[in-house]
Amino acid sequence: MHHKILILDFGSQVTQLIARRVREAHVYCEIHPADVSDDFVRGFGAQGVILSGSHMSAYEEETDRAPQAVFELGVPVLGICYGMQTMAQQLGGRVEAGTVREFGYAEVRARGHTKLLDGIEDFRTEQGHGMLKVWMSHGDKVTELPPGFKLMASTDSCPIAGMADEARRFYGVQFHPEVTHTARGADILRKFVIDVCGCAADWIMGDYIEEAVARIREQVGDEEVILGLSGGVDSSVAAALIHRAIGDQLTCVFV
Repeated sequence: MHHKILILDFGSQVTQLIARRVREAHVYCEIHPADVSDDFVRGFGAQGVILSGSHMSAYEEETDRAPQAVFELGVPVLGICYGMQTMAQQLGGRVEAGTVREFGYAEVRARGHTKLLDGIEDFRTEQGHGMLKVWMSHGDKVTELPPGFKLMASTDSCPIAGMADEARRFYGVQFHPEVTHTARGADILRKFVIDVCGCAADWIMGDYIEEAVARIREQVGDEEVILGLSGGVDSSVAAALIHRAIGDQLTCVFV
């Protein structure tokens, strides 16, 4: 069995890119809606959790929250943009509407030495400060760190652009490491899933078919299978995989 990363989607347009970067690091992951139940989170078997961005504001009562179980699993958690904000709000910090909206290129100063950003920088200032070239897209911002967190990154207009509680292995970044505009973004996500979460880099997309076929054969055995086939992508892929696994034991019914 492969280690698994759970990505909770709060509605960001680039959530799929988070999954792509994790898979490029050869780690298995799944995207699920942010409103899944605590029981689902506990039963998923995640080696780590990533909270995506969103258009919402974390301080509004009707906005989505991460399931509380996320913070009780004992596994690392990475909040990205809104994911960082809801993490801060839920764990006792404060999020407010920013007076300056950041959208586009930014240079973030990495503060302190955290496992997530260790050895990752794009250049150094004359003062010797490590800097990251990143992509920002936010109006709200964290204005007060939750208890146990320390400052990890900042910009002039966003004093808390990154935060970390390394005792619990909780990290938050205001920028988007999943987009190519963040120069070392893929390295940050790889460091999270490999170094922080301890995932083995042993999952390759090209192996998925053979692994799926083996699981289907094990599950079905010598039983017969009926599949409702609409002709859409999902049911057609399912039909192709099942037929490869069990052949004539499969009967498809067009629906």
